Amino acid sequence: MPNMQNTKTPMTEQSPEERRKNWEEVACGYTEEEAKNEAQRCLNCKNSPCVSGCPVGVNIPGFLALAAKGDFTGAYEVLKGTNALPAVCGRVCPQEQQCESKCVRGIKGESVGIGRVERFCADHATPTKPKTEMKNGKKVAVVGSGPSGLTCAADLAKKGYEVTVFEALHTAGGVLVYGIPEFRLPKSIVSGEVEALKELGVKIETDVVVGRTETVDELFEEGYQAVFVGSGAGLPRFMGIPGEDGNGVYSANEFLTRINLMKAYREDYATPIRRHKRVAVVGGGNVAMDAARCAVRLGAEKVYIVYRRGEEELPARREEVHHAKEEGVEFRLLTNPVKINTDEKGNVVSMTCVSMTLGEPDASGRRRPVALPGSEKDIEVDAVIIAVGTSPNPLIRTTTEGLDTDRHGCIVTKEDGVTTTREGVFAGGDAVTGAATVILAMGAGRTAAEKIDAYLSGK
Repeated sequence: MPNMQNTKTPMTEQSPEERRKNWEEVACGYTEEEAKNEAQRCLNCKNSPCVSGCPVGVNIPGFLALAAKGDFTGAYEVLKGTNALPAVCGRVCPQEQQCESKCVRGIKGESVGIGRVERFCADHATPTKPKTEMKNGKKVAVVGSGPSGLTCAADLAKKGYEVTVFEALHTAGGVLVYGIPEFRLPKSIVSGEVEALKELGVKIETDVVVGRTETVDELFEEGYQAVFVGSGAGLPRFMGIPGEDGNGVYSANEFLTRINLMKAYREDYATPIRRHKRVAVVGGGNVAMDAARCAVRLGAEKVYIVYRRGEEELPARREEVHHAKEEGVEFRLLTNPVKINTDEKGNVVSMTCVSMTLGEPDASGRRRPVALPGSEKDIEVDAVIIAVGTSPNPLIRTTTEGLDTDRHGCIVTKEDGVTTTREGVFAGGDAVTGAATVILAMGAGRTAAEKIDAYLSGK
């Protein structure tokens, strides 16, 4: 019988006081009984509307039905049928905007905690080695080991292709290792997923910057018959305001990479990072929340989120906003920086902001922020972290003839979303869309694997 409770089974979390001082996961996950209890809330709807909200098409009722019986390994195998990274998605996927937003239980109460059960299954299953087709002798190069690259590589390996992933950094995982903090996604989870990929026969070469170490053309010369570009969007944007070159101004990319990939938060690592007292993070997305919460854990006495729209317009997940507030982050909404002020040595001392009001909707459908004349005020800070977006690195587009990009530097694709203007080159994830979500990048990786298979099979 289904569990008819109208609210999600609560998940234990570290208290705000505890987690401000450590880097351990905030959400502690379900117990076995809690996972079964939550899975039993699924009504197994005839048309499975939740599946339509999943970019990789997970059989959600199928895995929940097995989890409800306590068969977590079976549930995990169902998940892995379409999702290469269930342990990751169970933690960082915005389910509330996707699968859970379609859940029928959400009409008269709270939707089923799909992500929470997914996480438990991925963490507690005893996985078996996935079945792969016989090797077909065809080679595919995957550029980038982020969510789209890992997903594309996994699907192609299962189809019998010889796949090599080329990663620019010294550790595989892309944004999963350099961008998302340990307290949201432990790096041991990512390394486990990468090891599972290697068990499929995928080769991973790190410290290879495609476009610099070797070009896409050279990959074809080496015998690769198709190339998937999943190189992400790692080029930070700045605001173009005075003082952005001051000491203590970071891009969120640099700040998070030092902390997450280069382990600056650990005493046994020599990665340099200053411990600031008063930090302003400019932006309202998940990256801004990650940066602000990292600054808290590094010991800042005051951390601000400075965002030019209101709380309803914040693009970050509600859960991340909630956690940031619990941890003492102060939100300065309807506020926009116009200048960063420095002392005679170039060190940041304050940030001048103006108050905003919301006018008519812009092209994104959100109301356009408009500055209020004469509303300038200073916020006393010694560090400013800019988290207003990223764009793709120009290396690949400037070294690959015939590869079209748009005015933002994103790779142009055909209607299928992954076929580029260059023969044999496919692309997906943030390199095509600009900065988006992990699961959308994974969806693109899946689609690319299908299109590459069709292309090399002559279908």
